[in-house]
Amino acid sequence: MRQLKSLRKPAASGKAKSVVVLLHGYGANGADLFGLADPLAPHLPDCVFLAPDAPEPAQGGYGLQWFPIPWLDGSTELAATQGLARATDDLNGYLDSALAAEGLDDSALALLGFSQGAMMAMHVGPRRTTAMAGVVAISGRLLAPEKIGDITTKPPVLLIHGDDDQVVPFGNMANAGQVLTAAGVEVFGHVMRGTGHGIAPDGLSVALAFLKDRLPG
Repeated sequence: MRQLKSLRKPAASGKAKSVVVLLHGYGANGADLFGLADPLAPHLPDCVFLAPDAPEPAQGGYGLQWFPIPWLDGSTELAATQGLARATDDLNGYLDSALAAEGLDDSALALLGFSQGAMMAMHVGPRRTTAMAGVVAISGRLLAPEKIGDITTKPPVLLIHGDDDQVVPFGNMANAGQVLTAAGVEVFGHVMRGTGHGIAPDGLSVALAFLKDRLPG
C-alpha cells in the first residue's frame, strides 16, 4: 500500500468533529481541489479538509492519476482494472489513518471527488466496512456498475454534473443514479446548466448543503 501525500486545513473552530476528503481528477493533484476548502470551511467550522495526491504520475505525461484511463492514455483495460484495485487499497489506508489521526470514524467522513476523483469516491465510499456520512461525486461516472453487488454500505450519494461536459459525458450522471438507486442507495442529483467539465457555483452550493445536512457538528 502506497502512502499518499496530503494537504490539510484544520477545523476553524479548533475542534474537529468531521472530515471532508477532496479527491482530485486525472492529471491534477491535491492542491488543485484543495481550494474548495476555503469557501466551504466558514460554513463547516468543525470540519477538517484533506486533499491527498493520487499515488502515481499520469500516463498522459502530466500531473497525477488514481489509475490509468485507456481512452486517454492508451493503457490496457487490465492496467486500468489493476490500477483501480491498487488505488482503492491506497485510499482506504489513507482514510483509515486520517480518521485515526483526528480521533473520528467513518460516520464523520464525507468524500467529495471531481472527475476521476468522483469515480474513486463512488467506488470506495460504498465499499468501506462501516458507512460514511456521504459521497459527493462531481462530473464523474460509476466504475464497474456490474459489480454494484459488491458494496458493503450505502452512504447517501450526491451526483453533480454539467450538462455541457465534453470530457465525462453528462449521461454518466443518470447511469450512476439508476444503478445506485437500484442497489438501495439514497441518491440526490443536481445539474449544472450550461457547465462543461468543471464545478460551477451552484454545484458547490448544493454540495455544501448536502454536507451540512449529513456531517456531525
